[in-house]
Parts: sequence; C-alpha cells; structure tokens
Amino acid sequence: MVSESLNPSAEPSANPSAPTSGDAAAGTSSASSAHAPAAAGIPDDLRAASFEQQRRLRQEPRFPGGPAIDPAGSHHERRIRSFQPRRSRVTPGQEDALLRLWPKWGLDIDGQRILDLPALFDGLPAVLEIGFGMGEATAQMAADDPGTGILAVDVHTPGQGNLLGLADRNGLSNIRVANGDAIILLREMLKPDSLDGLRVYFPDPWPKKRHHKRRLIQPEFLDLVAQRLKPGAVIHCATDWEPYAEQMLEVLTAHPLFENTLADGGYAPRPAFRPLTRFEGQGLDKGHVVHDLLFARR
Repeated sequence: MVSESLNPSAEPSANPSAPTSGDAAAGTSSASSAHAPAAAGIPDDLRAASFEQQRRLRQEPRFPGGPAIDPAGSHHERRIRSFQPRRSRVTPGQEDALLRLWPKWGLDIDGQRILDLPALFDGLPAVLEIGFGMGEATAQMAADDPGTGILAVDVHTPGQGNLLGLADRNGLSNIRVANGDAIILLREMLKPDSLDGLRVYFPDPWPKKRHHKRRLIQPEFLDLVAQRLKPGAVIHCATDWEPYAEQMLEVLTAHPLFENTLADGGYAPRPAFRPLTRFEGQGLDKGHVVHDLLFARR
C-alpha cells in the first residue's frame, strides 16, 4: 500500500488544493494524474469521456446525495493502493439507506477539509476503523459501546449502505461512514492526537510477494498513525493470514512510538469487544488461525 512517495510526517496541508506527495489512487507507480488519468479500474463511461468530463463524473455520486465515485479526484498525487475497489450490486435496501442516510451520517474523503471529530460525534471519543466489509461487526461494536464514536472507512458501496441501514434500524447514532482512502483521511483530514483508537480487522493480505508493498501495516503507515493517535490510544489489528500477522508483529514491535499491551509481547487473545465476524468464521472453518495485535501509542 505504502508507496515510495508517502510522506506521513506532513501535517494536514494549509492549502488543500496544493498537490502533496504520496496520495491515494490506483496504480503501481506514482503519477502526476493531472495530465493522464489511468484507464485501469474505471467505469466504461469514464474511459470514453474527455479528461474534464472524467473529473466531473468522478465527483458525481452513484446515488443523488450519496458517496462520490472518486472523492479525492485529482487533488492528490497517485500512490500504490492497499485496497482493490470492488464493484458489486447494491440492493434496494442498501440504496434506500444511502439515499436517506448518507447526507446525515456519511462523508467523502476528499482531502479538502479538516474534520472536527468532537463535533462530528457530539463530544464522544472517536476511533477509526479501516475496512468494515458489510458492517455487521462495526454495528455490533457501536451497540455494545455507545460511548465511543466509530469513524468507519471503506470504498465498498454495498457495505456502506448496509452499515448505514444497520445503524438506522438499531438506533446507533455513534457511527459515521467515510468513503475513500484512509491514508488521505489520516494525512489530510485529521488533526494530530485526535483519535482514541485505530482498528484494522482482516485487511487484504496481498499474499503474493510482489504485492507485499500494498499491505497496509507498514512502518510509514505507522509513522502517520502515531501522529493522529492520542498517547495511550491503541491500534488493534487482526488477521487470519499467518505471514501477514508475522509482518504486523515485526513492524509494530520495532516502531519506537508503539508498545505491545502484552507484557511478554506477542499476539493477544481476541478481546471481548471484537465480535466474531462471518468472514472470520469462514477462515476458522478452513483451519486458519486468527491473530490479534494490540499496541498502545507511547
């Protein structure tokens, strides 16, 4: 995920329109996207459009008032992504939730503003969850801990609609759904020491060696996260991919600003507040071993 151009030490830019190094977009190399947007992975209507038309189309939501297709657009440089956007069918129920609730509880990660988390969550402490799938576990954690706000980030439109629907049906006012790249959110839109925790559950393991650079948990990513977490806040990772668990443990242990919450180091037992997800259950049925890691910001 982390490219050679990522600059996690940079604070949110005072001039949001100015290009900064290492921003989010698809591709395996850094590119000045203002001149040649990549065709790979974009819809047919975008491929056929002129560049200016593409820019307009990328900003238009799939649903009126809903999440944008590419919220950051060309405001930021391209970098290697840690995620692969998926296009799948949005059910009528998910579409209804997006239409009704996105203006209330959704936000696009455009890199153009600084979020006021206390205002966003009515004074609640806020944790960031990167990648929530269909949102069942996120909704359960929000219900179990109504005193904590969860800023849940993903790019999967059906999952966004599903989580909004779950929040609505269960009266969960402590969830906000963010659409786009978490790196842009962390670097451009969050203040230093603003997060009370970070959750990264079952990120894409990118198992092929040539794709390891796309993995989210890297030293540069932790440099950035350390700036946004309050001292004492915990980064909680979980994975059922053994080689990735080993990498996570290695880079977290080596980072000077994080400390394992286990006195003897190593992996942690699954904490009670992290629900057993459907994805996790499928992995366990296949004989996978799930590892949790909990490291506190020094």
